[in-house]
Amino acid sequence: MAASSNAKGTQLEDMEEDAGIKEEMDSDEEEGMKVESSDDEEDDLSEDDKENEAEIQRLEEQLSINAFDYNCHLDLIKLLRQEGELSRLRRARQKMSELFPLTEEIWLEWLKDEIRLTEEESNREKIYELFEKAVKDYICPDIWLEYAQYSIGGMGSPAGLEKVRSIFERALTAVGLHMTKGSTVWDAYREFENVMLSTVQPPAGSVPTPEEQGKHNTQLERIHTLFRRQLAIPFMDLEATYGEYEEWSDRGVPETLTCQYKKALQQLAKSRPFEETLLVAEPPKMAEYQAYIEYELKEGDPARIQIIFEQALAENCLVPDMWAKYNNYLDRQLKIKDLVLPAHERAVRNCPWTMGLWKCYLLALERHGAEHDIVKDVFEKALEAGFIQATDYVEIWQVYLDYLRRRVDFCKESSKELEELRAAFSRALDYLKQDVEERFSESGDPSCTIMQIWAKIEAHHCKNIQKARELWDSIMTKGNAKFANMWLEYYNLERAYGDAHHCRKALHRAVQCSSDYPEHVCEVLLTFERVEGSLEDWDAAVQKTDTRLGRLKEQQAKVAEKEANQAVQKEGKVEQQRKAKADKKSQKKGPPGGKAGGDKRKAAPADHQAWDEDAERAPKRHKGAGDEGAEEDMEMEMGLFGRRTPAARTKGPPGAKKPQQQASTPASASASSTKAKPDEKPELRNDNNSVFISNLAYTLAEPEQKLKALFECCGPVDQVRPVFSKAGVFKGYGYIQFESKASVPAALKLDRQEVEGRPMFVSPCVDKNTNPDFKVFKYNSAIEKHKVFISGLPFSCTKPQLEELCKSHGTVKDVRLVTYRSGKPKGLAYVEFADEAQASHAVLKLDGTVVDDNQISVSISNPPRKNLKDQGGFGGSMSTSMPRQVYGSRGRGRTQVSLLPRSLQRPSGAVAKAENGTAPTDQDQEFKKPAKPLSNSDFAKMLFKK
Repeated sequence: MAASSNAKGTQLEDMEEDAGIKEEMDSDEEEGMKVESSDDEEDDLSEDDKENEAEIQRLEEQLSINAFDYNCHLDLIKLLRQEGELSRLRRARQKMSELFPLTEEIWLEWLKDEIRLTEEESNREKIYELFEKAVKDYICPDIWLEYAQYSIGGMGSPAGLEKVRSIFERALTAVGLHMTKGSTVWDAYREFENVMLSTVQPPAGSVPTPEEQGKHNTQLERIHTLFRRQLAIPFMDLEATYGEYEEWSDRGVPETLTCQYKKALQQLAKSRPFEETLLVAEPPKMAEYQAYIEYELKEGDPARIQIIFEQALAENCLVPDMWAKYNNYLDRQLKIKDLVLPAHERAVRNCPWTMGLWKCYLLALERHGAEHDIVKDVFEKALEAGFIQATDYVEIWQVYLDYLRRRVDFCKESSKELEELRAAFSRALDYLKQDVEERFSESGDPSCTIMQIWAKIEAHHCKNIQKARELWDSIMTKGNAKFANMWLEYYNLERAYGDAHHCRKALHRAVQCSSDYPEHVCEVLLTFERVEGSLEDWDAAVQKTDTRLGRLKEQQAKVAEKEANQAVQKEGKVEQQRKAKADKKSQKKGPPGGKAGGDKRKAAPADHQAWDEDAERAPKRHKGAGDEGAEEDMEMEMGLFGRRTPAARTKGPPGAKKPQQQASTPASASASSTKAKPDEKPELRNDNNSVFISNLAYTLAEPEQKLKALFECCGPVDQVRPVFSKAGVFKGYGYIQFESKASVPAALKLDRQEVEGRPMFVSPCVDKNTNPDFKVFKYNSAIEKHKVFISGLPFSCTKPQLEELCKSHGTVKDVRLVTYRSGKPKGLAYVEFADEAQASHAVLKLDGTVVDDNQISVSISNPPRKNLKDQGGFGGSMSTSMPRQVYGSRGRGRTQVSLLPRSLQRPSGAVAKAENGTAPTDQDQEFKKPAKPLSNSDFAKMLFKK
């Protein structure tokens, strides 16, 4: 053991040298961190120094305007450190640490700079204070190790040895369970105790005194204890520590320690996959940390849960959900004040824009008995944090007002706490009216919830019904008099704490003013008079309600008449359109004198119908969240892909027959073949070799040649079939058919490639008649936390300009400007960041900024959910029960006219009430039930029933 100690023992000075305590600054370091510049040096400033000084002044001015600019703080510290402006550098770091928790890298750089510059023993306490601030921001093993090593240099002071051991013990408590980095702190602690062992070891060959032997044994026991404690904790290199203990100990390894070691190895085997996944994962590793945290929560070890939360938050400090989950665990499980309150304080410093974190912080302060001044100070900071929504301010005010109400002793008629509560209510109303409305153009409290609570407190606790009535009068004057539920709330308050006179007065005003549910208010008034009123009161109530309900019926009759007139007008327009279409068809018949049979079109198979006829029925793709917000996209119905289109649209002479008609008889076929062009021979369609393209500009010149040149990089192109309107105008979509199926995957990769300023959509060519469940586009209606939506942009804003604006707040993965079909900008854009933390930071920094005299609004992308009507159908049961062929590609027939005879039509909803007591017949019930799709024979049977 002595030999082992001598092998390790290089005395305390070696430890100090490793810790960097006695490092001296060489001439280069002194020049790089000089305190002040002399007057001669200022005269000889280089151009670079002048530019740096100007940049420093610009950054300082910017921070004076916006002190919460995180990146500006970093740039200023970097420049000041480069210039060696020590006093200004200290102030800049101090100011930043007051506003934000500093990362491990920033703290280590600051601490090492201060250590190199502090040689006097009297200044060591300042370094200790700096370390104490550093270890509170994040749980970082490297900072604790640096702290412990620095404390070794102060062992010469009184109680220096106890201080070193105290810091090491605190470090083990904080980071000793860190599975990958915690062992470095344990090893440093044991190495320190080994050095201390060498200082109390008796000289070789001498007989130690009892006192010396006692110190030696005590020191040996410390090292044994450290080994036993460390080997009971799962670390990634636990086997190496066990081997080191076997080599060091002259007692052998106790059996109890071996059992603890094996148990730790078993726990390590369970946790190793999570640790290895974290080591290879790319930042921010949110999914990996979430899985690890869920595992530790199931295991239930509070220390392990805390360390993995801290490890995750050190890398994802700007994720509010992670902080909320951690604080929720501390509040409900550990409930230790010294752990809970610092965690809440760090959460709001990292994510000050998140109201939920401030709310939990205020509740935690009250729960753990914090002083009133501290709670008040935290609330004032919350108001200055800059929340994203107006409702956030309403909710934070409610939390603070609840706290103040719980402080009041209402048994006393008047108290300081009660006056403070009333002053807070008054201030809250003024704050929402002035500050919040000025920023959001709304108070966030349209129902006057805060004022309602104040009125209830005055009536219930303070017995001041007059003040409650004044508050309710103010509530009604703020646009709430038209809502029946508001009047009933006031009525219930008067019912509980007022008198019958004011109850009756409130209900009469409700009958007169409410516009959403006047029938219900009338019923409440009549019920009240049955219980409380006299005959005169009952007559007045009946007259009041009859008058109100009479006016209501008149209004409903006018509305019904207006709707009926609109329906008649709409039906007339439909009839006009039907007649116009019939006249147009009659004009398209063949020339007079032709055979009657020759004018009839022979039914063609489904695969020989024109592609463009069915393509004209292809609906626009609805705006959706997962579709990157493209408003004018197209959703491809599968019936669209089961058709073919001519290779080129050519206009024949008047009366010329279409290719389908020319195949009616051999004679007509031979006659028409002399007129047909050589390139109008039938095409061979192959969906497996084809793709569908859309969202192209209508003004695209020579689309066939351009599209062929664009897709030739994917493989040999067999056909290009752009779709034209009857007037010969390109409709913005078409089909590309390749010679080989292998070219299709390469073509699909061209989806969203810009063609003359518009993103081209490329999708598979699938026949929905044979594959009805196929969907080309799938949308995500959930909130996209990694993406922001920007509105109010100037129309002149370009994609590079917007990317330049956003890249300072995170890694920009994609920028997309929303345009009309014509390509004109809408002033809207979506910006996708690398993670949700960067997107949240961008919202905080960019919302409300001015771009080319336009104030923009920035928020997290939260698209509305798509309802059934947005999906191209009716949205009711009819669309699912009836065959698709009945409705066509848009969900209804192109003429919008029902083909069912009127004698067979029945209401689609519930059967109406029987008139004159006649019950519904079985035949009516038959039409009421949902039926399977009807064939032609079914329709024939229905007709013959009549």
